[in-house]
Amino acid sequence: MIFITGVSRGFGKAIAELYLDSGEKVVGIGRSASIAHANFSLILCDLSNLTEVRALKFDSISEPITLINNAGIVGEIRRLSDQQRSDVDEVMTVNVSAPLILTQKLYAAAHNKDHFTLVNISSGAATRAIPSWASYCASKAALNMFTETFYLEEKEKGNFPKVYAVAPGVIDTGMQEQIRSANSEDFSALDNFISMKSEGTLFSAEEAARKLHQLISIGFSGAIFHDLRQLSDQ
Repeated sequence: MIFITGVSRGFGKAIAELYLDSGEKVVGIGRSASIAHANFSLILCDLSNLTEVRALKFDSISEPITLINNAGIVGEIRRLSDQQRSDVDEVMTVNVSAPLILTQKLYAAAHNKDHFTLVNISSGAATRAIPSWASYCASKAALNMFTETFYLEEKEKGNFPKVYAVAPGVIDTGMQEQIRSANSEDFSALDNFISMKSEGTLFSAEEAARKLHQLISIGFSGAIFHDLRQLSDQ
């Protein structure tokens, strides 16, 4: 059973549709979805509202579980000292707190811990500071650390879930539209993102989903951190 957050559009929707085409049962978690398929269901939850996230309940699940924490927000694209109100609470809630709580809940529901797969969608911004993205960079760095720590904790307990933190590359999604609409005075890297779009170097959501599926399908080697741009086609 595949659980995916943020399936209303873009990368999350492409991942969900790929797994559905493979015959898997997919459960979306989020505020909306536009997928019509017999094997798809949606759990309504606003991931920016931790009260709603904490209220989610899952019965014991005997089949293998894959949780793909895909939902994420970039926040306000502006230097911290220029923000009227810091965006850190909302960004950290969606990008870190909600994935952590969902992992706790679904892992607790997993009957066989060794048949649990966690995929946290990270970013190159987790390891590279980008001006005007302070909250986003910090959130993805925190997500990486949470991912690795969870894996090490479970190894100490004799459990061996498959755990990934995946940087998908720059994907042509709504988030990229938001980034390209930023004010150049607020965002020094704006021209780089505009150039990637105009030069056609962005991943499509479908291509990124295929590469993610490929990564998960080849088996877990114990390596947690992956960049889909470095994954060779098979």
